[in-house]
Amino acid sequence: MSKDTGDADGTLLVPIANEETADRQLDTAIDIAADRSYRILLVFVLEIPPQLSLVDGRRYLLEDEHEELLADAVERVESHGIPAEQRIRMARSVATGIVGAVDKHDVDATLLGWRGRPPRQNVVLGSHVDRVLGDAQCDVLVQRIKTSRPENVDSVLVPVAGGPHDAFAAETAASIARHNDASVTLLHVLEPAEPELSRDEATALLAERADGFEGVQSVDQNVVEDDDVGGTITDQTTEHDVTVLGISRGGLLRRALLGTISEGVGRHAAGTVILTKRHDPVPSRLRRLLP
Repeated sequence: MSKDTGDADGTLLVPIANEETADRQLDTAIDIAADRSYRILLVFVLEIPPQLSLVDGRRYLLEDEHEELLADAVERVESHGIPAEQRIRMARSVATGIVGAVDKHDVDATLLGWRGRPPRQNVVLGSHVDRVLGDAQCDVLVQRIKTSRPENVDSVLVPVAGGPHDAFAAETAASIARHNDASVTLLHVLEPAEPELSRDEATALLAERADGFEGVQSVDQNVVEDDDVGGTITDQTTEHDVTVLGISRGGLLRRALLGTISEGVGRHAAGTVILTKRHDPVPSRLRRLLP
């Protein structure tokens, strides 16, 4: 840990595993932290097998390169004038270590890296990503990191469907756009046969979202009609450096939701893709009982 973080307005947790993925996550983390006056908490989770105690795991499995990875990441963050801290956590699984760090350090948001690999049985994005999305008591961002982000981000795409996580996606996109002096395109795709919104409602929704982009040089609002919502969004991503979208209504965590728009776009879009999930402190089963 380094700089005094007492004046930070919040904490962004960035779990890192290796130099390549850390660099790609930090591109986005620095944009968000700089725009929101957050500190960045960098965490390396050392996964300890059950045959070792956590203490012995640290003694026998922790390597100098793990500490060097964190130190290099802190140096990069602080070079942008952002306060940073570093932690090594011993845990039985990566997800347990990340969720534990969220709870211990009163984290506001977590930025995970995701390689975009094909789904497996009972696993949607990845075992630890799925678990953090479901259990972390904070906002979660999932960045696909199989490709590097352009050095200069000129354009950000924000698909808007009216779901519960759209606003968080817009806030994230605004942070990236402001820090890079980039333009933003808000996009809503209407399905002609069974549209969830009328054209007027979609236009009003985009206008409402556009109000949150104060300080962004340019915000375009596009409503297009197409039967293939996910395919249309994916095609549009080729014209932008970064795409930010809220996870589809209902989330990504049930097998029945494989093929949701957000997951499909996340896997197949061009450029850098960030999926966002706003933390809801009231579980859905309890929310249904509230007046």
